[in-house]
Amino acid sequence: MTRIPIKRRHGGIMLNARGATIVEFGVIAPVLCMLLLCAFDLAHTLYMQTVLQGIVQKAARDSTLEDADDTRISQIDASVTSQVKTLNKNVTPIFSRRYYRTFTDAAAAKAEPWTDTNKNGTCDNGEPYEDDNNNNSWDRDGGNNGQGGAKDKTLYTVQLNYPHLFPIYGFLGGSGNVLLTATTILQNQPYSDQGTYAAPKVLNCS
Repeated sequence: MTRIPIKRRHGGIMLNARGATIVEFGVIAPVLCMLLLCAFDLAHTLYMQTVLQGIVQKAARDSTLEDADDTRISQIDASVTSQVKTLNKNVTPIFSRRYYRTFTDAAAAKAEPWTDTNKNGTCDNGEPYEDDNNNNSWDRDGGNNGQGGAKDKTLYTVQLNYPHLFPIYGFLGGSGNVLLTATTILQNQPYSDQGTYAAPKVLNCS
């Protein structure tokens, strides 16, 4: 049976229900499309984070080998870059290595003790601090730059900063970029005795 559009009079004006569905769809469709784009973008971000963490863990294991000199480390970083670019060719990873004497120090990543005279949360304006790692600078995470030596615990970090898969977040007032960070801590091979730090000196921040 063919459905005949309902027509009725209201206040002397003829009303027609035809086209109401199209109007409703026109109102709902933009919201639905926005939700779908957000879901796809979020799924892509989670996928990138998972894959990045796997790449970093593999690279960190390779960098603990006994022959992990500067050349080998550069090769490992280049390998990570190559794998990341297969996922997103516009991304250039940012690498950092910080080493500690113990896993506890690496996991805590605490700032070297200092007297925060001006209460601004950083060491500056000549405030005194204890240089626990003997590198003559105040370290917010208590670590030293580089791979470290035998038995040191290295915090290997790779950071990605790239545009969202869809520019939807910019329309919503959010950031237009995705910032992903993957880290892992591993111990260097004991191919010699672990180094030690001298007694901490009290210095002053610039």
